[in-house]
Amino acid sequence: MATTTLAGGNRAARTPDALSVGVIVWLASELMFFAGLFAAWFTLRASNPTWPPPGVHLDVGRTAIATAILVASSGAMHGAVVAARRGDRSAVVRWLGLTAFMGAVFLGNQALEYAQAPFSISSHAYGSIFYLATGFHGLHVLGGLLFMGAVALVVSGRSRAPVHRTVEVCAYYWHFVDVVWVALFATIYLLG
Repeated sequence: MATTTLAGGNRAARTPDALSVGVIVWLASELMFFAGLFAAWFTLRASNPTWPPPGVHLDVGRTAIATAILVASSGAMHGAVVAARRGDRSAVVRWLGLTAFMGAVFLGNQALEYAQAPFSISSHAYGSIFYLATGFHGLHVLGGLLFMGAVALVVSGRSRAPVHRTVEVCAYYWHFVDVVWVALFATIYLLG
């Protein structure tokens, strides 16, 4: 949030900057997208007497570990934000690198799960919604990794412009991706 001085020069008001508002509006639209996927999941689950269908076995334990790594990556991202506020560019890059590594481990688990799954997107309604929900989330994780890479390049480059807002916006996105996954994990892997 930016502080602006009002017309009298003696009062300051907290007004959101355009970047923060834009990111929050964008994340709200992303939330609506995922809400539609959750609605589809629960609608299909309610209308199918056997859910999940026979032959569907997910590795809940391994995915729980990958989930813990993804959630821990939010802590690493917070480290990048703290370093950016201090102006420590090399620490920002290190924290972003750790966050990206953890995100890549999560994606690696997702790729392994897809390779080992005994069903496909066209096998049944469960397969369709499973691959849609987890696949779109995986694309968001990949987008976050690319975003972090771009931010790390800017931070480590020649520019001396303040970077804390850019790192904070990247963190908003990453935390959003993590929270969505926790809800997906609980829905798909724990509730079934």
